[in-house]
Amino acid sequence: MKLKILELTFSVIKLSPTETMPSWVTNCDVFSITRTNEELSIVCPSECLPTNEDFKEVENDWKCIKVEGILDFGLTGILASLANPLAENKVSIFAISTFNTDYFLVKSHSIEKARLVLESEGHSFSNI
Repeated sequence: MKLKILELTFSVIKLSPTETMPSWVTNCDVFSITRTNEELSIVCPSECLPTNEDFKEVENDWKCIKVEGILDFGLTGILASLANPLAENKVSIFAISTFNTDYFLVKSHSIEKARLVLESEGHSFSNI
């Protein structure tokens, strides 16, 4: 599978489930928002975070690996083929899926290890 490490560094923010979606997030080129009855989660480039906000729950310093191309909904095991070898090598991920493809976040300090693990499993990176 062809993968790409995005250049941006990302943050994951947890807000109250009743909080209104902040308007600043729509200024980001790339972002993901998920609301459940337990939380409002936002994933966005760290550079988009407003400096005047003091987020109580935020995880910074994530790099993003994108699965290149459009994935058919009938395909199975895509995320598992990436997540399982990383888990076996103690690399934690935060996965996001869109209509077209999958993305997963890896802490910056583990991105090189993640790349090596995935290459050893037969995956290739377009930006190396």
